Amino acid sequence: MTLRPAEALVLFDIDGTLVRRAGPDHRNVLVDAVRGVTGLETSTDHIPVHGMLDPDILTRMMQDAGASRARIARAMPAIIERAQALYVRRCPDLRSKTCPGARALLSRLTRRAIPLGLVTGNLTRIGWKKMERAGLKKHFRFGAFAEMAPDRAGLVRLAVQHARQRGWVKPDARVSLIGDAPSDILAAKANGARSIAVSTGISTRDELQACGPDLLLEDLRALRLGMLAPS
Repeated sequence: MTLRPAEALVLFDIDGTLVRRAGPDHRNVLVDAVRGVTGLETSTDHIPVHGMLDPDILTRMMQDAGASRARIARAMPAIIERAQALYVRRCPDLRSKTCPGARALLSRLTRRAIPLGLVTGNLTRIGWKKMERAGLKKHFRFGAFAEMAPDRAGLVRLAVQHARQRGWVKPDARVSLIGDAPSDILAAKANGARSIAVSTGISTRDELQACGPDLLLEDLRALRLGMLAPS
């Protein structure tokens, strides 16, 4: 059956938006991947990782450990591959870690046949594994992940292009990006998308409000379908 192009596209961040308190495994695999490929001892403890892309976090970790730009560039592909392989093996069960309202909202959007995509700072296999272990993967057709663009605005652009090129959405479809960090709001604005912020992550309500989101909600339970798609 061929689905008609939808009137809306909804993009979701992962950490702090769909899943929270997922444990230290993600950070640990970044540290272990750097050590395994380069021998460098690094840490994420001093890095404000919230809203950052994984390759940027890895770069900062290695810079702080004294690695040169050239060394970082040479090692990055192998580090990215190793971090993903490690996380796929270590990811815990995340079904109890979904954010309030996430499961019900995704189910309603899926029933409405609204295309859903991920826009996340996670590397591809890490992001998909989190969704699998949280029991949410079935709702998403595609994703734009950390290694695919240099910044989050670029990831949003890729996601929208992907959906349009495949005929999943109408040319004038309403595009919304739901996230919990200022970087999500700014990325939405850079692409002319509606920015919907939820205060289920680390950022405070005041920090999110300062970025001027189109909607600022306590959590996904407050989000109605009419806010995302025409009736």
